[in-house]
Amino acid sequence: MTAAIGEIIRNGILFDVKNWSKAMPERDVFFQTVELLFNTLADRNINYLLVGGVALLSYVEGRNTQDIDLILARSDLDVLPEVVINDEDKDLIRGLFDSLQIDIFLTQNKLFKEVLEQFSIDRQFGSRIIRCATVEGLVLLKCYALPSLYRQGQFSRASIYENDILLLLLNYSVDLENLLKILSAHLLPSDLTEVDRIIEEIQSRIRRFSSQQRSLTDE
Repeated sequence: MTAAIGEIIRNGILFDVKNWSKAMPERDVFFQTVELLFNTLADRNINYLLVGGVALLSYVEGRNTQDIDLILARSDLDVLPEVVINDEDKDLIRGLFDSLQIDIFLTQNKLFKEVLEQFSIDRQFGSRIIRCATVEGLVLLKCYALPSLYRQGQFSRASIYENDILLLLLNYSVDLENLLKILSAHLLPSDLTEVDRIIEEIQSRIRRFSSQQRSLTDE
């Protein structure tokens, strides 16, 4: 069972050296804020999907994360006045729910909508069941983001995303041919070629891991 989301986020903040000089929210208050967010989503019948680092940690051990990433429709924010929007563009809104950082991926992006509708599953976090992206959905989203990250020169973040994909493919069987076919409807041909190259490099690393494991086992 994955830890409660409040614990995941609080640990992400706590173990980030940049936050050590800042006052941390009280544990109970922080957990109550996370619970209130998901209670509000449920009470208002908002069709959401948990993605990003928190969703990833329900499948593999990975990096710390300090925010909650959701896919939902822009119109749903009309019934979520508690979310204070700090930044908004065509596909993404960054805001706060009380002190909780939230990134909202909007379903007006056709891939985000497709992931919401076709790549979701119930996952348990602590004692709570949350609607969460599947492994395939997470791989899709991270592959989709990579060309843009490279164009923007965000190489550290791109490296993190590539490692996320590596961990997922290392631990789960994924139909990559089908995922690349889906991505072909949402990426430029040149971007799709780059994603295909990255995936092949990741698969090559996985094959190398397996080969090294076999050679060490045979010794």
